Amino acid sequence: MKTIIGLEIHCQLTTATKLFCGCSTDYQNDPPNTHVCPVCLGLPGTMPSINRRAVEYALRVAKALHLEVPEVSEFARKNYFYPDLPKGYQITQYDKPLAVNGYFEIEDDGGAERKIRLTRIHLEEDPGRLVHKGGGDRPKYSLVDYNRSGIPLIEIVTEPDLRSPKEARRFINRLRTILEYLGVFDGEREGGLRIDANISIEGSDRVEIKNISSYKGVEKALTFEITRQKNLIRRGLKVVRETRHFQEARGITTSSRGKEEEHDYRYFPEPDLSPLMVHGWLEGIDLPELPTARRDRFMRDYGISLNHARTLTGAIRLADFYERVARELEPVFAATWVADTLLGEVNYRGMDISEVRPEPFIDLIRMVAEGAVTDRSAVDVLRIMLDQCMEGRICEAPSEIITRLNLGKTVGDDYAEIIREVISANPQAVEDLGSGRKEALNFLVGQVMKATRGRADPLELGRLIMDLLKEEGV
Repeated sequence: MKTIIGLEIHCQLTTATKLFCGCSTDYQNDPPNTHVCPVCLGLPGTMPSINRRAVEYALRVAKALHLEVPEVSEFARKNYFYPDLPKGYQITQYDKPLAVNGYFEIEDDGGAERKIRLTRIHLEEDPGRLVHKGGGDRPKYSLVDYNRSGIPLIEIVTEPDLRSPKEARRFINRLRTILEYLGVFDGEREGGLRIDANISIEGSDRVEIKNISSYKGVEKALTFEITRQKNLIRRGLKVVRETRHFQEARGITTSSRGKEEEHDYRYFPEPDLSPLMVHGWLEGIDLPELPTARRDRFMRDYGISLNHARTLTGAIRLADFYERVARELEPVFAATWVADTLLGEVNYRGMDISEVRPEPFIDLIRMVAEGAVTDRSAVDVLRIMLDQCMEGRICEAPSEIITRLNLGKTVGDDYAEIIREVISANPQAVEDLGSGRKEALNFLVGQVMKATRGRADPLELGRLIMDLLKEEGV
């Protein structure tokens, strides 16, 4: 059964003001309905005025994704009635969008690069937000917050070229990265990226899934929906054309309403806005260094591996952090610590790399490079530093933590007695080592490292163990 998937991605643009009025878009931490005016509340007699910066941001995305910009595009009214839509219609674009016919490259499930066709990009205003209250012993009710009403959105529509939930997840993840590199999108803003997915099994009607807010959610929603539709087909039942809602907490989709047709929205041109003629603007739009170009530069200039370069350029904040570290330390060594160690610890704690100050991290890894602390002890110090950041405490300097916990690297006579105890407690390993089994030495080194809490240099320990064994005639 062939799976057919198309996506509609709604992305809030990071302009300072809304799409058709001067209200601030910085509403995230403010009370409801405090970033509103007669225009975004749709009061009678008000007139919209287009935000030029929003158009420039949309064109920046169109250029990066290889879309064509027609000579003329225009806004339209999409008519439907819902409490979060104060005017009773949404100002959007319909038959004359801002950009058309682009493409985007992703890795398919086999690891090969292939193009996903993009149908269009259009500009529109965001509706308000419903806040649901009550439940349990209290009656359920909803409140409306219009702070979000009028925030500029671009909608990116793909052709039905995606073939699996994993492909859809990779598509969203890579697209989000490009939008951040372009400087038009803030991945940390709640609700900044919302996805509708259209999915069908070849030969059956398609279903639209709404309320998906992350690339992980896309994969979960599509995986559930594919299973649901295939089970219906196997039982001889028909897949009903409908709109379904993704219940993220439960990982399921639930029926919402019958799927609207285009004519249900009664589109017509927006009479209060002139057509846009911005084709010539493209020449004046310069694109920043995008993820693929930065990945190639990291490999060329810093000599790091493809895997490390892919990881480090997967988010702009991470790439910026790495470059800051690589200016101070040997780049390949820095890449290993940032991509393999730091990123894993940050992800485990649910942190963002922007919460990590590069200077203390550089100080810590410099001590590793200079041999003042072992890798294992440095990881322990890093964990303490990150935990202090999460708790909102003033983070200690790495050197202070090392001194306080006595984690500095020590070799030689300090561990001679511990080495003798380990040798005495592991006669079989000593015998195996005498028989030429080199892994026995690794075992003994590991036992000493465990006893010394990782403070010793493993290479030096190996030499010391062999010297002691020779002294004792073993």
